[in-house]
Amino acid sequence: MKKNIAIIMGGYSSEYQISLKSGNVVFETLNPLKYAPYRIHIFQDKWVYVDDNDNEFPIDRHDFSVRVHGEKVTFDCVFNAIHGSPGEDGFIQAYFQLLNIPHTSCSMYQASLTFNKRDCLSVLKPYGIKTATSYYLNLGDAVDEVGIIEKVGLPCFVKANKAGSSYGVSKVYRKSDLQSAIDVAFKEDDEIIIESFLDGTEVSVGVITYHGETKVLPITEIVSDNDFFDYEAKYLGESQEITPARLTKVEENKVHAVAKLVYDTLKLSGFSRSEYIFKNGEPHLLEVNTVPGLTKESILPQQAMAAGITLEALFENAIEEALKNQS
Repeated sequence: MKKNIAIIMGGYSSEYQISLKSGNVVFETLNPLKYAPYRIHIFQDKWVYVDDNDNEFPIDRHDFSVRVHGEKVTFDCVFNAIHGSPGEDGFIQAYFQLLNIPHTSCSMYQASLTFNKRDCLSVLKPYGIKTATSYYLNLGDAVDEVGIIEKVGLPCFVKANKAGSSYGVSKVYRKSDLQSAIDVAFKEDDEIIIESFLDGTEVSVGVITYHGETKVLPITEIVSDNDFFDYEAKYLGESQEITPARLTKVEENKVHAVAKLVYDTLKLSGFSRSEYIFKNGEPHLLEVNTVPGLTKESILPQQAMAAGITLEALFENAIEEALKNQS
């Protein structure tokens, strides 16, 4: 019997278009002899199964089933390809855990924690994980521009705390530009994080659970054509992504060890991709993504291919790990 796999994609955030691309790659890649994949679009106004002719069938949210031409379909496993809310922030994980449906992403608490950059970095610091100097603001707080600059320096990065794909991120060189950058970040989130600029080699490290073991994938070096690794650099080809990264063996071993420590300390499962910048020879953690991009051009699939893992094997492993953990 082929297993019914719900590939959830879309979401409620600015990242929904990228999520649709990721989900469709999963849909096209899964072995149809082993799995019956279903594209499930999850948006604020509708949760629907979309068939091959783009007909839509509403999802019954009471048990996450769908009725197709009079026949009720339930799912053996959910493949989570939603970047941002509600797929990466813990909400969808909690929903499926309540329904006892296996899913390919990490657990609810881990998703919620990693999606909140401020909280995640705070949890990891006691384990010796190095990070940039940071300053936090909540919507409505008084903005002490002098105090911010005294702490983090210039240039600095102003980021939405809970947003992905570099939405709501600005690099600030002058005090006069700080307030406008804060306003941009607050359009994405009601919490922001302002970080010191780390001038060094930036790398991205995929870590997954593969055949029951924590596996660190080959490291990717990010060389942005822009001022930093922004949305255009990530998705519109305005960057070089070099795998394996041009690191010394010492640097490679250091970031490999830190990325594995982060994954295991946070008790992650499924896919993850963490970002680091080297400063004084030491990797400093920027953030952890638990539903990274899964298109053929995305970083984690590139790293898997460099490790000799095909897309089909990568996606199949995620499903089988989820099913194994549920049993």
